[in-house]
Amino acid sequence: MKRLSLDLGPGWTVTPGEKDVLGIIRRDDDGECVEGVARYASGGPLRDAYPVGAHDVEIRISRRPPPSSRLTAFLDELGVAIVAADPACRRVVVAVAPDDLAAFSAAESVGFRHVVDVDVPGEELSLLVREPEWVTQVDADLDRVPGT
Repeated sequence: MKRLSLDLGPGWTVTPGEKDVLGIIRRDDDGECVEGVARYASGGPLRDAYPVGAHDVEIRISRRPPPSSRLTAFLDELGVAIVAADPACRRVVVAVAPDDLAAFSAAESVGFRHVVDVDVPGEELSLLVREPEWVTQVDADLDRVPGT
């Protein structure tokens, strides 16, 4: 399985971990940080939860302080960096506990949309997805065959 490669810039620390997982920390000027992990979804527990694409990337939040604006910035910047790092990425998937309303709200506020709740070994998750424009772009001309 390939490992995602990210360049997030100042304030971010990306550390390769086990099983092609990247540990990600975003530290603000006041020292507070949001921590998470990212990996290709096909290499983790989500691979059996939905029709995973080869370049779908899963994000999980492991630690975050209040306020939710920190988490919002983390998800937004990380989502943009993932799509920039892998132009073939069709979905950036944030997996959160269904009762984690703060994470749910933060993800939705930066363009992630709830698509499905899934059960994976040991936990239930809500999956929120953000897709690049080339995936969501719809041709309104219904009389034209796509690709012609």
